[in-house]
Amino acid sequence: MKKSLIMRLAHASGPIALRVAETGVIPIWTVVRHRGRKSGKLYSTPLAIRPTADGFVLPLPWGEGTDWCRNVRAAGGGIVHWGGADIEVDSPEIIDTADALPNFDAYMRPMVKLVGIKKFLRVRRVVSRNAESFIGRTA
Repeated sequence: MKKSLIMRLAHASGPIALRVAETGVIPIWTVVRHRGRKSGKLYSTPLAIRPTADGFVLPLPWGEGTDWCRNVRAAGGGIVHWGGADIEVDSPEIIDTADALPNFDAYMRPMVKLVGIKKFLRVRRVVSRNAESFIGRTA
């Protein structure tokens, strides 16, 4: 199957996006750290993010079948590097646009609709465990 131009560009720009996301310069970018379901390898994936009252919402522009999303769901969580801190998250749940939109401000809602993202991954902040518990284990 041929990759779309957007997918090829995303893959090629990944290392640069990862460096930028790790700095926190762009507040809507984060790095999600997760372990491969089969390999056990540690991955760091740069993504868009939106904070919520108890966690985060991560857009899934390529759907819920992306490896990072499948890894986080299989492990029951991961690490979000956001705002200069590693934040452990759990309870990954696929939600639709209607459930995700209230987490976006009035300026961002029309943009989310315009881009046409249909699915999002909602995760909750973990308060009591250390930040290595999810990335240290494999599913």
